[in-house]
Amino acid sequence: MTKNILITGAASGIGRETALFFAKNGWFVGAVDLNGQGLENLEKVIGRDQCHTHSMDVTDPESVQEAINSFAERTGGKMDVLFNNAGILKFGRFEKVDLAHSLAIVDVNLKGVIACTHSSLYLLKNTPGSRVVNMASTSAVYGIPDLSVYSATKRAVLALTEALDIELEPYGISVCDVLAPYVNTPLLETDQKVHSINKMGIKLAPIDVAKTVWKAAHKKKLHWKMGGSTHALVALFNLLPGVRRPIVKSLTIST
Repeated sequence: MTKNILITGAASGIGRETALFFAKNGWFVGAVDLNGQGLENLEKVIGRDQCHTHSMDVTDPESVQEAINSFAERTGGKMDVLFNNAGILKFGRFEKVDLAHSLAIVDVNLKGVIACTHSSLYLLKNTPGSRVVNMASTSAVYGIPDLSVYSATKRAVLALTEALDIELEPYGISVCDVLAPYVNTPLLETDQKVHSINKMGIKLAPIDVAKTVWKAAHKKKLHWKMGGSTHALVALFNLLPGVRRPIVKSLTIST
């Protein structure tokens, strides 16, 4: 039987590339997003027989449930993989970022993951060997200046991933996350000079993340760390906790 994946934030960037990659490898793809034009284009590329698109606002539980139920109608009530990819960010010091925007980041990046996972449980439970893959970030390793709220949501996603992987194990559902440094997507478009980007660079493309999600769909591992910087920081911070703050300051604060 053809396997399937539901991808949030699928109209562009990482979500779109992941949809294309899984479709190329024979999976049925559910693509949800608020960007209707992007979804329409994606469906044309993949083909309606192998793709189901539906408008979804991850911050609206009713919208989430409606989109997931619509996906279930195309898959016979099954969901092999849920990829919680939808996310937003805003560069800038905490005091300079509009409060409304900071709260929206929490709504999309954290509450959205909670809503989509909760609403998908009935399908995941009904599918042997199902998985949830959450898009996290290297910024979850330590709070990042100029990305404070975004970083906080990704740290919360890590905790949620770890807890749910234990809670959902009796149902045969595995939960994992992907920790990536900066990825070359429209999310990073900004007029500001971002010191951490200047220091660390943007070395990953959406296809790199798509290939990691593919691995996560087939192998069990709790945290999928991407890029040399992620592996180095995690190893160094675990070995020498005292260096976390000075290293993060050197990477993110311009002197």
